[in-house]
This record gives sequence, C-alpha cells and structure tokens, in this order.
Amino acid sequence: MMQAPVQGQGTPAAGTLKDMKVGETGRVLGLRPGAGSYRKKLLSMGLTPGALFTVQRVAPMGDPVEIAVRGFRLTLRKAEADAIEVETLRGDGQ
Repeated sequence: MMQAPVQGQGTPAAGTLKDMKVGETGRVLGLRPGAGSYRKKLLSMGLTPGALFTVQRVAPMGDPVEIAVRGFRLTLRKAEADAIEVETLRGDGQ
C-alpha cells in the first residue's frame, strides 16, 4: 500500500538520516541490518520505527548530526546516522 504524499511536497523520499539536511523533517522506518553493535542503544534513545524527528545541525564534515526527537536533542555519529533508514517528510528548512 502506498503512503499518501505530504501536502504540497509530493511523495516522501526514503534514504538514511546521514543524507538529510538541516531543517528537514523525517520519520524513522527502521535500522539497517549492519547496525548490530549499537541497535539497542539507538532504540533505547527513541529512534523506533514511526518516530518523527527534525535535523537541527550537521557538522561541516557531516559528523556528528544533531536531531530533535521525542522532545529532546540527540547527537549521532555519521555511522549511526547511516544505519537509520528514514523517509523525508518535509524539507522546507523551518
């Protein structure tokens, strides 16, 4: 079943958190199979399937990435961000 597009934004784009830009909003789809060593850590920090988040800051070299999720800010290493499969819902920079 296809998901309905976000109003005025077309079909949501899938990818990883590492690929998102500051101001974009997304939804966690799941964790990649290679996330074994820190899978529990990411899940315990609230990065569960369906969780909504907004990218707050990205360091110049892309590491770390700061997101706002479930009422707090979380900073992730590039490898951790690459393990999180997401769909981008809004990229308006707000």
